Order: sequence, then structure tokens, then C-alpha cells
Amino acid sequence: MTGQLNTSGSPHIPAHFSVTKVMAWVLLALVPALFAHLFFFGIGLLVQIIIATTAGYLFEWWSLTWRRQPLKPFMTDLTVPVTALLFALCLPPIAPWYVAVVGMFFAIVVAKHLYGGLGNNIFNPAMVGFATILVAFPQAMSLWLPPTGLVPMGNELQAIGWQQSLSIIFLGFPQSVLPVDAITAATPLTALQTGLQQGFAQSEIVQGVVFGDFGGLGWEWIANWIFIGGLFLLYKRIITWHVPAAVLMTTIAASTPFYLFNADIYMSPQQHIFSGGIMLAAFFIATDPTSGCSANRGKIIFAAGVAILTVLIRNFGAYPDGVAFAVLLMNLSAPLIDRLTVPQPYGKKGQP
Repeated sequence: MTGQLNTSGSPHIPAHFSVTKVMAWVLLALVPALFAHLFFFGIGLLVQIIIATTAGYLFEWWSLTWRRQPLKPFMTDLTVPVTALLFALCLPPIAPWYVAVVGMFFAIVVAKHLYGGLGNNIFNPAMVGFATILVAFPQAMSLWLPPTGLVPMGNELQAIGWQQSLSIIFLGFPQSVLPVDAITAATPLTALQTGLQQGFAQSEIVQGVVFGDFGGLGWEWIANWIFIGGLFLLYKRIITWHVPAAVLMTTIAASTPFYLFNADIYMSPQQHIFSGGIMLAAFFIATDPTSGCSANRGKIIFAAGVAILTVLIRNFGAYPDGVAFAVLLMNLSAPLIDRLTVPQPYGKKGQP
């Protein structure tokens, strides 16, 4: 964040902005990526956003009532819609409805309110919810649709409409809907991981239909629109350049040696950036002022850690995309990084 800071407590935002105004700008910055996501993966995402937002507000109301906190200021500050949107952008469009509900329970009740509410959470709520459902519902989290670009190419994967999306989300896969294998597809990162485990070279895998010109088909353009939304946040001085630059530059720096060592088994830097959640993390997740670091030097260290851990998890871990786990691990490290990087007040050093 830039400009003069409020000192009343976290989250620390520029003094000329309110929390509500900041959240409104964040929502606006995510709109281009949202429309790109809807274009490539269908209306299911909109349903997931509605479910996540509704569940988030219910859990927010319940938590505030349980903690005997005032309802109006926290129910109207737009933090719930921001958390719900960031969380929903990580969900498969046709994931069962209860996946979003469980994820938002952990995001709002566990990650946010059990730590004292807004400004006191040490973990990013959206990533807590996402990591929880990754572990709890691995099969449901694999229900990604093929990008719309596959349909005109005559691929056997079939597009589905909004009625079928609603049916799958709320009823599962009834007989009236196409079989699950006929309408779902692997994400680019999953396709890479599976192909490498089966002994295929990366150069062969990226010739598959789920890959585009410089990343995952559809995902590359979603990442571009996230980048544009991030530039908007930089222009509005909602975030500073330190975290996005450190995440993207460190991702390139950390992945390049692996790729140069063996391009057949390790992803290229552009695949890392344009095929998963790195771009979203760089501008919208790792920039969270509450669960991240305060000083600029600390922000760079924090962001670099997110990038390095993500590359390592993708290369050697069990999950195709390690962004959520990387962010949460660095959230744990943020207090120590702050302790080492936040400047000491003049005359304090060396005092007992």
C-alpha cells in the first residue's frame, strides 16, 4: 500500500481509502478476468460465485452474532464478496454446491473470525478455503470443463449449457446429463503432471488440446486479464509493485534452471505463469495486507517465497498447482519476516 497509513489497526490501508472503497476497487479490477473466465468455462462460475457469496454472508452474520459484534459495518464492507470471488475463481465451474459452502465456512469462520475477525487473520481466508477443499474433495476439484475453444475443433469433449450446469452443481450427474467423462477435461497443470508421470516428454504434452500459444488454452487469456486488473490496482495505488514484481520475477528465476536442466520433465517459465494461479496470487492474493508483510523489503521476501514454494510444489509435490499451499506457508512466515524487516523506531534498538 502507498501513501499515509492508518494507525488504528490492521488491515493497514491508505488513509484516504476506506476498507469498503478498497474492496470495491478490487472487485472492479477482477471483472475483466471474471468475464474471460465465463467466456472460456461457462456460466457455472457465476453459480459458484452466488453460492460462495451467499454462504459467506450467512457465515459472516453467524460469526458476528456469536462474537457479539455490530453487524452493519462488517456486513457492508465488501470483504465477503471479495473473498467469495477470489475463492470461486479457483473452483471448477461444475463443482457440487456443497464444495463452495464448506470452503467458505473455513474461509470466513475458521480463517477469519476464529482469529479475531477483519484485520486479525494470519492466513489468507480465500486460500484457507481453497486448500481445505483441495484436500477434502479431490474428485470434485477435478471437474473442470474444457475451454470453449475446444468445441469448434471437433474434440470429443462437449460443451454444456446453463441448465446442465445447474443440474450438475445441485444434483450431481443425473441420467439427463452427459456422462462426466464426456464433458470434463484436465487443467493444463494436471495434464502436465499426469503426462510426465506416464513418461511423456513435456514437448509432447503441450501439443495437447488444453494448451494454447503460450500457456493453458483459455487460462493464458484469463491470466492476461488478471494482469490488466492488477495494473489497475497499481494505478489506483491500492497495491504497490513490490509483491507482483517479486512473484513474477522469482517464478521466472526459480523455474528457469529446472527447465534448462531438463525441458522434458520441468515446465517452462511461461507455463508456470500462464497455466495456473500465479498471476492471481501476484496481484490479488499475496498482496493481502493483513496476512502478508508490512515493509517493502518484507513484501519482496514474502512474495519471492510464494513463488519459490509454488515452483517446488509444482515440480515435486502431489498437487499440480501449489499456489494456495505456498501462500499459506508464507503467511506463517510473515510475522518473522516483519520482525526482521520492519524498521525500528529511532533510539529503540539496543534498549532492554
